[in-house]
Amino acid sequence: MDAVSTSPTRGHGRDADGMAVASFVLGLLGLLVMNVFLGPMAIVLASMALWYRTARRGRALFGLALGVADLAVMAILVTLHGTVIWNFTG
Repeated sequence: MDAVSTSPTRGHGRDADGMAVASFVLGLLGLLVMNVFLGPMAIVLASMALWYRTARRGRALFGLALGVADLAVMAILVTLHGTVIWNFTG
């Protein structure tokens, strides 16, 4: 049997922490650009980080909330303007 796969010290802690941070950053960027892609990616990464029990639980929850907010912004834009693109000039 492979010693690496049965090692009790190996875990997903560091990877989960990275996923939590990535979900937060992608969710934040998704509010400004490409919310169609970055919102769902933030949701998936945050869910995986929470599943793997990240030490950065708050950041993963913020990433999840921002990912949902990205999709909400997209839904509002589609409803009001008929497009997923927005700009500051109106």
